[in-house]
Amino acid sequence: MENSKKMSVTQLIIITAVNMMGSGIIMLPSKLAQVGGLSIVSWLVTAVGSMLLAYAFAKCGMYSKNPGGMSGYAEYPFGKGGNFLCGYTYGVSLVIANVAIAISAVGYGSQFFGMELSPVMTAVATIAVIWVTTLPNFGGPSITGKIGSITVWGVIIPVLVISTVGWFFFSGDMYAANWNVHNMPFGEAATNSITMTLWSFLGLESACANADAVENPEQAVPKAVMFATALCAVVYIASTNVMFGMLPAQEIVESSAPFGLAYAHMFGPAVGKLIMGLMTLACLGSLLGWQFTVPNIFKAMADEDFIPKVFAATNGAGAPYKGMFILGVIQTLLAFSTISPSLNEQFEVLVNLATITNLVPYILCMSAVKIIMVCAGKGDELGMPMIAATLGTIYSLYACYACGFDACTYGALVTFAGWQFYGYISPRYDYERNMEAHKAA
Repeated sequence: MENSKKMSVTQLIIITAVNMMGSGIIMLPSKLAQVGGLSIVSWLVTAVGSMLLAYAFAKCGMYSKNPGGMSGYAEYPFGKGGNFLCGYTYGVSLVIANVAIAISAVGYGSQFFGMELSPVMTAVATIAVIWVTTLPNFGGPSITGKIGSITVWGVIIPVLVISTVGWFFFSGDMYAANWNVHNMPFGEAATNSITMTLWSFLGLESACANADAVENPEQAVPKAVMFATALCAVVYIASTNVMFGMLPAQEIVESSAPFGLAYAHMFGPAVGKLIMGLMTLACLGSLLGWQFTVPNIFKAMADEDFIPKVFAATNGAGAPYKGMFILGVIQTLLAFSTISPSLNEQFEVLVNLATITNLVPYILCMSAVKIIMVCAGKGDELGMPMIAATLGTIYSLYACYACGFDACTYGALVTFAGWQFYGYISPRYDYERNMEAHKAA
């Protein structure tokens, strides 16, 4: 590609920020309102941690020669076992995250149509959303891309508007009343909501995917990733904190559509309804994209013979249709298992579990930064990347702790089950190495 046809750093920043923003933020104010304005501590910690992770991922993306993204990075230090565990935990994380996104769509949709859903009805509606966003993907990636490129603005525009115009409706007295609604200690407030803020940054690992399309990628990609993450952090912090200066925290906590509530306060019920509709469509569009992405992750694992070949089967449109159907069934079962009186409680449970399983591949990839750069002949440039990788690992471990005992327990069970499964298939990859060790002994 000629330089004249390549992206500038500014263009790459915009693309990265749009990809990160997605639908992850739209239910967050309801959770963060349980802490209040003090949740800004979590945002700041998460923003710094995410920028460190993003920088390290950018270095991996630029110098790794292994296919498969994060799984390929993890193969450098941990071999095929690391490749498997990274793909497995990342795939599981996204399966769970898809159910959380579906719950977000149900929350906004029910508010838009003025419906009060029982826990069972919420689960049924969530399942309907899962299949509505799965079936179109059988038509291949072109449908998914066209719809997603339009619907994503249903989140981006409302969030950007409230981050700027919203301050004209801001009350310092209201914000002060909402600062620390339960009088939490400073450290507890940060820990209490850090998994929810990290949720909105998930996907930062994909930021280096456009390295080949930008001029001077060795310098441009890390800069773009850092600036994009910082830009998202500013927008996230502004959009959630401005609400704490508009509405009582308890109203935000009890809302299934907090942005719609805020817009109704600013511009009236009709505009609030419009925002609910836009964000519902944005959730559906975002979920449509992820429902295509996740089966492709499992397809890549099937291509490596990690999992049954049924996940690798594609139709004429290039869609891994059998994997889509199987994963749709799994998500349906997950939706039934999260029935609770509060949609926010369902959302939080899923976010915590999705976050903990997503942190496993993050930690594996941070461990790969040094060997990837050494193999690429960049051993004399390890300074800042190793600082970022080390601090990114510390942050990831802290985020695991912040997810809570239940999420850590379930996440550990999921991870250990994956290791056990890899043990059964390991002779396909590790036989010769182990036989050589036996002969040498």
